[in-house]
Amino acid sequence: MTGASGASVAGSPLPKWQLALVVAAPVALGLGYIYFKNSKPSSKPSRGKSKNNLKKNGTTCADKQISIDTENPPKSTDDAETPLEKAQKLKNLGNEQFKIGKYDEAISYYNSAIETCPQENSEAIATFYQNRAAAYEQLKKYSSVKADCTKALELNPRYAKALLRRARAMEYSNELEPALEDVTAACILENFSNQTAMMMADRVLKQLGRQHATEYLAKKKLIMPSKYFIKTYIITFHKDPVFSMLQDTDYSDISPGFAKALQYIKEQKYEDIIPICTEEINSSDPNTLPHKMKVLLLRATFYMLLGQHDASIEDFGTIINNESVSKDIKVNALIKRATLFMQLENPDKSFCDFETAAGLDPECGDVYHHRGHVNLIMEKIDEAREDFRKAVEFNPDFGVGYVQKCYADYRYGIVERSKEVIEEAMKNFEAAFEKFPNCSECYTLYAQMLTELQEYQKADTYFAKAIEKDPINATVYVHRGLLQLQWHGNVEKAIEYINKALEMDDKCEYGYETLGTIEVQRGNVEEAIKLFDKALTLGRTAMELTHIFSLRNAAKTRLTIKERLGSDVMLNFQNI
Repeated sequence: MTGASGASVAGSPLPKWQLALVVAAPVALGLGYIYFKNSKPSSKPSRGKSKNNLKKNGTTCADKQISIDTENPPKSTDDAETPLEKAQKLKNLGNEQFKIGKYDEAISYYNSAIETCPQENSEAIATFYQNRAAAYEQLKKYSSVKADCTKALELNPRYAKALLRRARAMEYSNELEPALEDVTAACILENFSNQTAMMMADRVLKQLGRQHATEYLAKKKLIMPSKYFIKTYIITFHKDPVFSMLQDTDYSDISPGFAKALQYIKEQKYEDIIPICTEEINSSDPNTLPHKMKVLLLRATFYMLLGQHDASIEDFGTIINNESVSKDIKVNALIKRATLFMQLENPDKSFCDFETAAGLDPECGDVYHHRGHVNLIMEKIDEAREDFRKAVEFNPDFGVGYVQKCYADYRYGIVERSKEVIEEAMKNFEAAFEKFPNCSECYTLYAQMLTELQEYQKADTYFAKAIEKDPINATVYVHRGLLQLQWHGNVEKAIEYINKALEMDDKCEYGYETLGTIEVQRGNVEEAIKLFDKALTLGRTAMELTHIFSLRNAAKTRLTIKERLGSDVMLNFQNI
C-alpha cells in the first residue's frame, strides 16, 4: 500500500545512516551491511546468477568454509615428546584424513588426540572437539556436531568457529533461536569480518522472523489501520468505482444500506464498513441488486485493509469471476487483489492480475500506478519507470503519481550512476511544486532524495514544507526525526519528532519500529522490545510481521549475548 505507510520509497536501498542506527544490533536490518562496511568494494554480482545452490533450510554451499584448526603450539626443546605434542600429532593425522574425505578415520585420530591431551591444555582440547565436530558435520551427524561444539565451548567460551558450526547444526535441526544466538556471538567475536557468518546470521534471522510471524498471525487480533492511512490509501485510486462516489451528495438512486456505508467512509467510521456491507450483501431488498458488486468490492477492500486476507481474496474472486460485472469494477478488483498478492509474497499472481487488468482497460492509470510500486519493491526499476510514465500519461492531474514517476527516475539514476538522469529527476520534482503546490508527497519524496544526497539543510526545509501542507501526516515526522540523526546525530531531537508522530497517530507502525531501533542503539533494549511489540499489533501481513520480528529478535538476542560474552565484548561491539 502507499502513502501513509511510507511505502513511497519501497524498493530503494536503505541509506547507510538508517542502517547505522542498528549498529548496536546489526542483524536487525541486514548483517551483510556490516561486512560490506568492513570490506573492500567488489564488483556487482551477475543478475543471472543461479540461486539453486540453496540447501535444506536455506543454507548455502558457501557455508562449507568453516575450517578445521591446524595451528600447533611451539615444539618442546626437550627430546622427549610431551603428551600435548603427541596429541597435536594425532590431530594433524586426523586433519590429513579430513582433507581427503576420510571422515571416520579423521574422527578416530581426533578421539585419540582428546584422550591423550592433558586436561590442563583446555584450548587444545577445545580445538580437537571442534575438528571432530567438523568431521561429524560432513557425515551429517548433527547431534554429534552440537555435542562436540558444546564441549569445545565449555573449554573455550569465545571460540568463534565452534559457535558458528554449532549454529549451523542447530539451523539444520530448525532450532533457530539458539542458532541465532550462536551465530550472532560468532559475528561479534570476529568483528563482523566473516562473510559466511554474516550471511548465515541474516538468513537465520529472517527464517526465525518468518516462523514467529506465522505463529503470531494465527492468533493475532486484527486492527484497522489509522484513519489517516485509510484516507491516503483511498486517494491512490483515481478510477475507483466506489470511492469516486464519495464526491456525490445525493444517494437517492442507491439502496439505503449502500448509502450508509458511503456515509461511514466520509465520517471515517471505518470499523463499521464491513458489518454494514455484509448486511447489505445478505439483504433481500431488490434495490440492493444493481449495486451488489460495488458493495462486495467495498467489503473486499476493507477486509484487505483489516488483514482478513482470505475473506478479501474470496470477495475479489467473486467479482473477477463474474462475467456480468462491469469492466471498471473488475479492473479495480484485479488491481487490489494484485497488491494483496504482493503483500502475501506471491509476485507471480500479483503480476498476473495486473496484466489482466491492463488488458481489460489499457488506459487505466491506476493499474500502472500500483504496478509501478510493486516493480519498485521487486527492484525492477526500468519497469517501474515505464509504469509510472503511463500512470502520468493517463492521469496527468494526479500529483502523487507524478512525483512517484520522478522518484522512479531518480532511483534509476542512482542505480545507473547517471548524474544527468538524477539532475533531470530533481528538475521534474521542482516543476511538481509549481504544478501540485498542495501535494505533500512532492515535498516528502524530494526531501528524502536530498537526504540521500547529503543536502541535509535543504532536506529539512522540505520536510517542514511537507508538514505545513499535511500537518497530520505522522510518517513525515518520523522521516524528519531520522534526518536529525544523520545530519547532527541529535538523538533527542529525533525522538522528539517521532514521539510527535505517535501522538498524532497511535497506529503509526513505522514510528514504533523506528523508535525501537533507536532505543536499541541507546542500549535501552527492554524498551525497544516493548516498542516492537506495539508495532507487531499493527502489522497486517506476514511480510510486515517478519520484518518487525526480525528487529525484535535481534534486540532480544543482544540481551542474551551480553550475558554470555560479557560487557567488555559488547562494549567493543558498540564501537565497531
